[in-house]
Amino acid sequence: MTTRISEKTVTFRRPFVLAELDEVLPAGDYRVETEEELIGGLSYAAYRRIATVLRLQAKSGIPHLTRAMTVDPEELDQALQRDWAGVQD
Repeated sequence: MTTRISEKTVTFRRPFVLAELDEVLPAGDYRVETEEELIGGLSYAAYRRIATVLRLQAKSGIPHLTRAMTVDPEELDQALQRDWAGVQD
């Protein structure tokens, strides 16, 4: 299967939590990578999401080190919506 990866940056204005993580994440910019695979057998190109990865600063605090955590994209979107609405987690 053919796959593609897209990247975007999301911004949290307040600390937030996600179920997959056992920590409160600080406000800031986070890189999100979405991996999708081509659905075969169709007469047009269509892709299915297979993974959403959130890049986190390493706990060591070294700026160029990151951790990668697979997250639920719907939960991430809900956390962003709460953040922009001013609702605390």
